[in-house]
Amino acid sequence: MNTAAASAPEPESEAFGARLRRAMDTRGPLCVGIDPHSSLLHAWGLSDDVAGLTAFTRTVVEALADRVAVLKPQSAFFERFGSRGVAVLEQAVAEARAAGALVLMDAKRGDIGSTMAAYAATYLDKDSPLFSDAVTVSPYLGFGSLRPALDAARISGSGLFVLALTSNPEGAEVQRATTAGGPSVAQVMLDHMAAENAGATPLGSVGAVVGATLGEAGVNLAVNGPLLAPGIGAQGATPADLPGVFGAAVRNVVPSVSRGVLRAGPDVYALRAAAERFSDEVRTAVEGAEGAR
Repeated sequence: MNTAAASAPEPESEAFGARLRRAMDTRGPLCVGIDPHSSLLHAWGLSDDVAGLTAFTRTVVEALADRVAVLKPQSAFFERFGSRGVAVLEQAVAEARAAGALVLMDAKRGDIGSTMAAYAATYLDKDSPLFSDAVTVSPYLGFGSLRPALDAARISGSGLFVLALTSNPEGAEVQRATTAGGPSVAQVMLDHMAAENAGATPLGSVGAVVGATLGEAGVNLAVNGPLLAPGIGAQGATPADLPGVFGAAVRNVVPSVSRGVLRAGPDVYALRAAAERFSDEVRTAVEGAEGAR
């Protein structure tokens, strides 16, 4: 008997994978990024300061938090304003979750030991003002370096999205590299995720980030967890591309759109219409792929 496993604390709430599956089935699978970069603030007629950041963020949350499955704030665009920007992020997380959206903090943290544990406490501890339903993490210090975050997520009922095959072309030099054992680095990471999700129903809580722009993934995506698919919209991918990239795993895809929706602002109704359009296109692509099998 594994004493350590037997004595591990039980999760305090329903697991993220189960909550995400329900949100995807009821609200649709779309994830909308909250990316208040300078050019987008200006396009909305807002100033590139904390006042503009606040107006932008409140508008996106008001427009979408009660209808999309996932909102994904990119922490860097808030951190660039220092403590006042982080305060805006804290408020956005709380308001979005109160309206029913799952919040995925796009922070891409990765480190070792106590530092990784501190990152985990920031986003995955229920007492933290930045507590989120899930957070993006980087495994490229070795998948085992994520253990503090994996443990923290299990306790709080949160999730992780682990970088596997990202949408930026530079990622291939690391992620597509082959290991001494033969498989690519990305496949090794995906295999670790599958092991973490083994036996979870209806969906595991450790997801993978796999770019929708890849054309064909070329890896085994059967990780029994969600697959965050950035790259739809401004980066060139479309919902129709999803079945070709994700194959049999397409039902577990969480397509992520940022500028494709956000540039419809600042009008609340235009933001909602843009999100609904992408959601409908995703639903059509996924249902068509499943019907063809």
